[in-house]
Amino acid sequence: MKTALLIGSTGLIGKELLSNLLQSSHYDKVIIFVRKKSEIIHPKLEQVLVNFDKIEEVKHQIKGDDFFCTIGTTIKTAGSKDAFRKVDFEYPKQFSQFAQENKASQFLVISSLGADKNSTNFYLKTKGELQYFLKSSGFKSVSILQPSLLLGNRTEFRLVEKMGSVFSKLFPFVFIGSLKKYKPIEAKTVANAMIKIALQNNSGFRIYQSDELEEISK
Repeated sequence: MKTALLIGSTGLIGKELLSNLLQSSHYDKVIIFVRKKSEIIHPKLEQVLVNFDKIEEVKHQIKGDDFFCTIGTTIKTAGSKDAFRKVDFEYPKQFSQFAQENKASQFLVISSLGADKNSTNFYLKTKGELQYFLKSSGFKSVSILQPSLLLGNRTEFRLVEKMGSVFSKLFPFVFIGSLKKYKPIEAKTVANAMIKIALQNNSGFRIYQSDELEEISK
């Protein structure tokens, strides 16, 4: 039996993942790090309140086997590029460092298709920089999940995702061959794939693109 660690449990993928982890027979404890307590009550669930600008205050509690990182925002929601980078790079980086110090074996993170530390796009550059940092980390296993546009019920409206959802339903024949990885994907599909990848317990650094996540989830 293992302990799962999770940041981003209130997000689109995070909510699906948390539900799956609590139902999984492979984990006997699930620790989530949150700004405020969730109303979810479950015998396997442990909630740790954290000031994300002072993560070091809870570093002794970042202790488990598999770390799942689904935290993320947009520049629009964050309010600035600096605020966005803090959420999508600094927080995951700090949690990963403390998790590694506490002997976690795996780190799994939601990134994005096209993530590249050399990209001229700030969003993709930030995602790529986190991937690059994790590649040289000391975890036994690092899994980078790169979903395409996400489908699901968000609390916030994202125009691009809505347009992508409509387009994929009207023109499904577009997403074949090399374009298959760009087909919008359900958040619950990504969450299912994330757990399955963790349970494979493979060693090393690997990137999983959206079409692979669809196949793994089946």
